[in-house]
Amino acid sequence: MIQVRFAGLGGQGIILMGEILGEAAVLDKKYVGQASSYGSEARGSATKADVVISDSWIDYPEVTEADVLACMSQGTYDLYKQKVNPSTGVIFIDTQMVKPDPSSSVKHIPVPANERALKELGNRQAANMVLLGAVVKTVGLVSEEALFQSLRKRVPASFLETNKKALSLGFGLARKN
Repeated sequence: MIQVRFAGLGGQGIILMGEILGEAAVLDKKYVGQASSYGSEARGSATKADVVISDSWIDYPEVTEADVLACMSQGTYDLYKQKVNPSTGVIFIDTQMVKPDPSSSVKHIPVPANERALKELGNRQAANMVLLGAVVKTVGLVSEEALFQSLRKRVPASFLETNKKALSLGFGLARKN
């Protein structure tokens, strides 16, 4: 079983990341538990999406101790960094949005998601898909085929090509790490 938490601010596409990963895991014939929450303001408030992936039945759909934490805001990083498995967990951070805690013993992987989405795609709103691609490729959570299939089901056609390019960009960044 692997427990994944995406965290950021409302409007960054955090919940969409969880939905796409969860559906991709189902397409890969895995058991999936998924839960998400956001603050009362929706945009700009703390948001999280938990995805639990397993080869067998899942008792609880929320992350209790993350194996993977991917953060797109400093506030949610500060809030959830202590809830990562200290011995085997990994934290992915958007380098433009999050400064890592130097006292943390958990492995951190910097991903320039916002920077690269803007520079290479001309669209900062695709940063969530860049980060998702980097996480999936680095950790090997689901197949690329299932991820793209899930993306096609969840993203409007007018945004599909940009999001596919963003996922691929994230895959490339993972290979560099």
